[in-house]
Amino acid sequence: MEKARIKIASVDIEKVNQTCQYIKDIAEKRGVAIRGPIPLPTKRLRVTTRKSPDGEGSATWERYEMRIHKRVIDLALDERALRLVMRVPIPEGLNIEIEMLDS
Repeated sequence: MEKARIKIASVDIEKVNQTCQYIKDIAEKRGVAIRGPIPLPTKRLRVTTRKSPDGEGSATWERYEMRIHKRVIDLALDERALRLVMRVPIPEGLNIEIEMLDS
């Protein structure tokens, strides 16, 4: 069976969920088999820096964290549904990948 694998990644979880919902709605309207959205582990990028620039004073630290949320959706290969998925509005800062798979 041929399928399309859609990978979605973003820093903003709301954008990820909204895009996944668009794709789910398209699949349901077209009657296409869908698996997902499957949540992948959230990648956490951490940066720790000293607050004082000169090294004097108490050792206080600032911690920054950026989380990258990821989802995977497997969609049965249907040309019309795939065309509609490609027209889904992609918000700023969202990374989306579509690849075709033979299983």
